[in-house]
Amino acid sequence: MSASAIFVLDLKGKVLICRNYKGDVDMVEIDHFMPLLMQHEEEGLICPVMTHGNVHFMWIKHNNLYLVATTNKNSNASLVYSFLYKLVEVFTEYFKELEEESIQDNFVVVYELLDELMDFGFPQTTDSKILQEYITQEGAKLEVAKSKVPTTVTNAVSWRSEGIKYKKNEVFIDVIESINVLVNANGSVMSSDIVGSIKLKTMLSGMPELRLGLNDRVLFALTGRDKGKTVVMEDVKFHQCVRLSRFENDRTISFIPPDGDSELMSYRINTHVKPLIWIESVIEKFSHSRVEIMVKAKGQFKKQSVANNVEVRVPVPSDADSPKFKTSTGHAKYVPEKNLVVWTIRSFPGGKEFLMRAHFGLPSVENTELEGKPPITVKFEIPYFTVSGIQVRYMKIIEKSGYQALPWVRYITQSGDYQLRTNA
Repeated sequence: MSASAIFVLDLKGKVLICRNYKGDVDMVEIDHFMPLLMQHEEEGLICPVMTHGNVHFMWIKHNNLYLVATTNKNSNASLVYSFLYKLVEVFTEYFKELEEESIQDNFVVVYELLDELMDFGFPQTTDSKILQEYITQEGAKLEVAKSKVPTTVTNAVSWRSEGIKYKKNEVFIDVIESINVLVNANGSVMSSDIVGSIKLKTMLSGMPELRLGLNDRVLFALTGRDKGKTVVMEDVKFHQCVRLSRFENDRTISFIPPDGDSELMSYRINTHVKPLIWIESVIEKFSHSRVEIMVKAKGQFKKQSVANNVEVRVPVPSDADSPKFKTSTGHAKYVPEKNLVVWTIRSFPGGKEFLMRAHFGLPSVENTELEGKPPITVKFEIPYFTVSGIQVRYMKIIEKSGYQALPWVRYITQSGDYQLRTNA
């Protein structure tokens, strides 16, 4: 079972717009949502599912809005939450920013979307590209000829329209990996993993069938090949276009792609990752006078690779003032509202070491509040490089008209949750 009704509320709990799908929950039940939430907040027990009587509220917060689903059955909570996040995604595609004002300015479109996205409490067409074919923001200007439902909604391939034509047929494949690393104050890696995604930009005519080959260890074991580096992917999640039965049988990623931009798949690789940018820091506090910070950054990746737009964020005491900086490269600036020094390096070649020194004054009256020890965080992006060694071995494009198409592949590694703890 799924949702009985969907509500969009402002921060005070006032209903901006709602849609009753099943009629088995009284719509005035939503009046209990805000008092319940405030009560839970006061008790420090905020919960994603709240209950009043026999009615359950499942909710998310986005900007200055609450999106709430109600039900009186034992509903599939993960389905409802997936739908609420999909609702945010679709509204954002339509209105650029999803907030109270964008809902009020687009009531008619929001109602139309709520009608199409869910039927009798079950998600229906949730692909914004398909919805945009027949729900437009110029609702009043719709021509009669264009108002018929596109075949994609009743089609087996609901994510792609028929009759797409391009002069030049191309598909761009981006393999993007984010590294999550936590290093303790002694320099030991406490946790690390890689979260990856394969994104497509498809500019292909007709209804092409695509087959993607990766250096997947399970596939190589099935076919008896063990040459070269392979990867073990976990928590693999595919776009709805991928034929899952085919993947389960012989690990072939076979699909008819959506037109334009889409995420084909995401995966996680649970492996020990050597931090690509290593940070050593010495933070010395001299009570009532100053703080001295010395940070050394070293690129622990191949010399031929370059990390772009590197940002090293170093926490400083909230009462620090009079900053002075000295850097061997890049530039450092003090961000007082976040109690951070941000050291920016536009281009960081592998194997290189850079140094940053900072000096801050401290007030003579000591801050009595106990401050924690926030970690140093690092942001970066390294093109033409993947940590896991994942490779696109081939991309076959088959279309009945027999045209030739070019696949382009790009690899990018970037920082995810990348933290290094300090002693200070």
